[in-house]
Amino acid sequence: MTTAPELKATDLTASLYSRLQDPVPLESLLGDPTAEDNPLGFAAFVAADERGDLLATGERALDSFGLGAEFVPRALGGRLGRADRLARVLRPLFRRDVALGLGHGASNLVGSVNVWSASSPEQRRWLADVLLRNGRIAAAYTDMSTGNDVTHTGFRAELRGAELVLNGRKEIINNIARAEAVTVLARTSDAPGSRSHSMVLMDTASAPRDRLRFLPRYRTSGVRGMYLGGVEFRDCALPVDTVAGEFGEAMETVLRAFQVTRAVLPSAAVGTLDQQLRTVMDFATQRRLYQRTVAELPHARSVLTWAFLDLLIADCFATTVCRALHVLPRQTSVYAAAVKFLVPLLMRDTVHELSVVLGARSFLREGPHAVFQKHMRDLPVASLVHAGGTVCQATIIPQLPRLARMSWLSDAPAPAELFHLDLPLPDLDFERLAITAGRQDPLMATLTDVEPELRADPVLGPLVSQLHDELRDLKRDCGELSPRDRTPLAGPVSFQLAERYAMLLAAAACLGIWRHNADNPSSFLRDIGWLTGALSRLTARLGYPPVLGAEGVQPEIYRELAHRHATGRGFDLTGRRLA
Repeated sequence: MTTAPELKATDLTASLYSRLQDPVPLESLLGDPTAEDNPLGFAAFVAADERGDLLATGERALDSFGLGAEFVPRALGGRLGRADRLARVLRPLFRRDVALGLGHGASNLVGSVNVWSASSPEQRRWLADVLLRNGRIAAAYTDMSTGNDVTHTGFRAELRGAELVLNGRKEIINNIARAEAVTVLARTSDAPGSRSHSMVLMDTASAPRDRLRFLPRYRTSGVRGMYLGGVEFRDCALPVDTVAGEFGEAMETVLRAFQVTRAVLPSAAVGTLDQQLRTVMDFATQRRLYQRTVAELPHARSVLTWAFLDLLIADCFATTVCRALHVLPRQTSVYAAAVKFLVPLLMRDTVHELSVVLGARSFLREGPHAVFQKHMRDLPVASLVHAGGTVCQATIIPQLPRLARMSWLSDAPAPAELFHLDLPLPDLDFERLAITAGRQDPLMATLTDVEPELRADPVLGPLVSQLHDELRDLKRDCGELSPRDRTPLAGPVSFQLAERYAMLLAAAACLGIWRHNADNPSSFLRDIGWLTGALSRLTARLGYPPVLGAEGVQPEIYRELAHRHATGRGFDLTGRRLA
């Protein structure tokens, strides 16, 4: 393993432009995070977190990498082509520091997707130049009073002649005081409905500084290094051409563009779960109790194995939905919301279980296990970025009755391109993304399509049968919902249905990944062991009893986990060697 070199801040020069399309891998650039002499190691990130700062050497490393290019479409000179690739590029960053991942990853992605989705060619070129020069964009969508319910924002933008006059406050905004560009969601009409909001793309350097005031920074218990702040506009006049897209179309733009962020960010955060499991594996394989290592104790070994399976489930689901943005763009509004809800939930529960194995060390803020407590505090905050779980469930609920009535148990399955990890994909096309999923659910249809193929298997057969029964029950329950319970104002029963739906989608993703990667170099991925374990975890969450024989796969799954740990490989689907 290598140690990252000392890095110096530089502007984006011609030599960096020449490296934009083929950078040094981020994992290699950041080096071994456990090395004590690595200025980009865990010790440095934990120390910065204790100070409440982002690690300066980390920011310079990302500038050297040209991370901003990852958020710029290839047609504009960047590297953004595939959503699944972007998520994997960001995983090493989230593995080391969630605050840096959010500050330099999530913030730029959330702020820019709406511009690529709906804005003028001139606005796109300007923002592309900002990001390619390692600038930042902040996403000013939320108000303190309304939170993630951006439709009720009190922030106003009024057209006065050739000017757009902004009034109001935007709060809890990442990088707001450090960004060169800001996208601002504003109410531009008092009329009811979805045509009352517009998106503004602001150049902070040209905004009249006497008409805006940056609010004090907010301090948080998790992601302490994030620069959360706010801004207040007072009759701040901007040119009317700062509106990105058409007047009144911001909500449609948001509903399309945020499908990308809802899919990519949970997939990127898998890097954090990878490190949490790795930290506990370090402890469990070294610490001895009762003449054995902790990893040899039955309960601890089970927890470690379950965590590995949960990580694989999360990766299967997130990777599949990232690929769906390219393969099934008309259906991803519901898929992206489901993955943004379920993957953070899986990670939160898994980290809690791992903390029991680590014991009191899970609270230590120094030493070799200190990164665990940092990530444990950071993950809940990360899961709320731009859309919490409840908001995502509220996105799913109105679409369930239509899908249940017109799709489930009758649709054709999704194509192989959705699941095969090595098949090429077309570049991301924001204009193809639809606001609602319509009448088809090809991902869910994969579950139905695979069921006859596995019916005869003594273990997988009953597991898939349980999932098939659950889908039938879900179809019936969604059809019986009252009119009110089919809206975002629904009662608890509808939110439970959305959770069941998300878990069935995750199961379908696991089945699709297993089925369509039979030529994968990894014998582990081709085998039915991990699939059996993953489906067992999901059916248990759905309340079904254990299937006889399913627990028999745990030894082989743990052997794979231990081998990857010993050889420094990732715990995700690809299992690539780490730095």
